[in-house]
Amino acid sequence: MEAYLDNSATTKAFESVKDIVVKTMMEDYGNPSSLHRKGVEAEHYVKKAAEAVAKTLKAAPSEIIFTSGGTESNNMAIIGAARANRRAGKHIITSTIEHASVYNVFGYLEEEGYRVTYIPVDESGHLKLDQLEAAIDSGTTLVSVMYVNNEIGSVNPVGRIGEIIKKKNPRTLFHVDAIQAYGKYRICPKRESIDLLSASGHKIHGPKGVGFLYVKSGTKIVPVVFGGGQQKGMRSGTHNVSGIAGMGEAAREIYENHEEKIRVMYELKKQFVELMEGLEGVSVNGLTGEDSAPHVVSVGFEGVKSEVLLHALEDRGIYASSGSACSSNHPAVSGTLKGVGVRRELLDSTLRFSFSVFTTKEEIQYCAQVLEELLPVLRRYRRM
Repeated sequence: MEAYLDNSATTKAFESVKDIVVKTMMEDYGNPSSLHRKGVEAEHYVKKAAEAVAKTLKAAPSEIIFTSGGTESNNMAIIGAARANRRAGKHIITSTIEHASVYNVFGYLEEEGYRVTYIPVDESGHLKLDQLEAAIDSGTTLVSVMYVNNEIGSVNPVGRIGEIIKKKNPRTLFHVDAIQAYGKYRICPKRESIDLLSASGHKIHGPKGVGFLYVKSGTKIVPVVFGGGQQKGMRSGTHNVSGIAGMGEAAREIYENHEEKIRVMYELKKQFVELMEGLEGVSVNGLTGEDSAPHVVSVGFEGVKSEVLLHALEDRGIYASSGSACSSNHPAVSGTLKGVGVRRELLDSTLRFSFSVFTTKEEIQYCAQVLEELLPVLRRYRRM
């Protein structure tokens, strides 16, 4: 048996996504910038995808820019907004537990002369709102925080954060990295005071290599990619029609019967957490109820290195992660785990398990059964 429990890294595509990707590669393969019929057909797929994505956000299709994925969306939002508004101020804010595609961009901008404030989180992984409010001043042009943490599944109160930002400085732009949240939550940027929002296709059963950036109408932002002027000059380059069509289809399907999908996922998470807590020397990090994301569980295993356990599970057909698969193939001590106060001895003994709409109870039970068998053996071996 196999148990794929690494859905925060990537997901299996929906059948409908596969079908539209193949169709746009093999039949309707025109370039949307071409003026002939093949080009018009391709352009139709792009427009339809923008409409599908916009509908899920209660936004306008013109506010959707397609990208190569979450990393590009985050880079475009942060660099584009910071540069566009630098005359108003060069103070920008983020948290201490952001994904590398945000955290490293802030590091780059810091080297460019921007003043960066890093807001810490509490032991549950939530942004410290009092420190955020105190940090915003008249020169703050951008705040960027994640909606759902990709390692422990903590959920930031995005609406409250947006409210704090706009009350303190209405001109400060609010960017949300929603890569782990889009498809899991119903997000309404206008209601939550979000100016910029990043999402990725392969986290919601769409293709890899495609994502989008929501840019609220009127938001001051400059492009970071230049060329033929596609997508109103904000993201030049030939459209990835197959990827975009697949992204649109995945967005449509993930939000169909959405409440039921999420309910089932929370049930799986509850079952998994209970099984983990029943194992000796095993602890679950962060919140685990419906005040956390439905698909992420971070688990510490005393006396077993995460890399060793990861490969032992792989040998039994179980696939998990030792951290963020997006950052490196080489495991490193997690800044997120340190940030939320995980015990030092567990920092290199923690795995992330993550679920999707395809995850089954049988996979959950199989994983727990294998862990129960493996852990005593691995601990005994380490002591030898």
